[in-house]
Amino acid sequence: MKWKILSSKYLSKHPYFTARVDKCETPDGKIIDEYFVVELPTTVCAVAITEEQEVLMVRQYRHPVEETLLEIPGGFVDKDETPEEAMRRELKEETGYEFSSIVNVGRIAANPGVLNNFTYFFLAGGGKKTSEQKLDKNEELELEKITIPELKNLFLQNKIEQSLHNNCIFYALKEMGEM
Repeated sequence: MKWKILSSKYLSKHPYFTARVDKCETPDGKIIDEYFVVELPTTVCAVAITEEQEVLMVRQYRHPVEETLLEIPGGFVDKDETPEEAMRRELKEETGYEFSSIVNVGRIAANPGVLNNFTYFFLAGGGKKTSEQKLDKNEELELEKITIPELKNLFLQNKIEQSLHNNCIFYALKEMGEM
């Protein structure tokens, strides 16, 4: 069922945006002259709950959609890092909190027709503030705290506009018995 790659040509090579065009042959011999693939690192995101049962959210400007969105913490998995290690790092960087438990609640390919990566979803519990935020150079995000019922309400009213984050919220709420 897997296609054979006959040739591959990179159009762009950047750590956060690599694009290539492949020439492929299907199992039945059909030739696909141009199949475009965007290569992205694996990503992670988490519903992060503090010891006080508050959900940590981040509000940040997203240039591709030219809007400031309310999201859950997340980011890219670095080389030689497991998804769980990346999630713990991202949580500490973006929120200043460390978590006593991190449970993997799912994995999804956002758009496997074009993108080659997966996103891992986590439910983090027992969060305790241990430091200040340590944001990346181009990151500007505001930390917000909401209740679990508020998160569920935002999800059900389609107020979280980042699709992968909605998937994570669904699976985390399900893990908590809230769905």
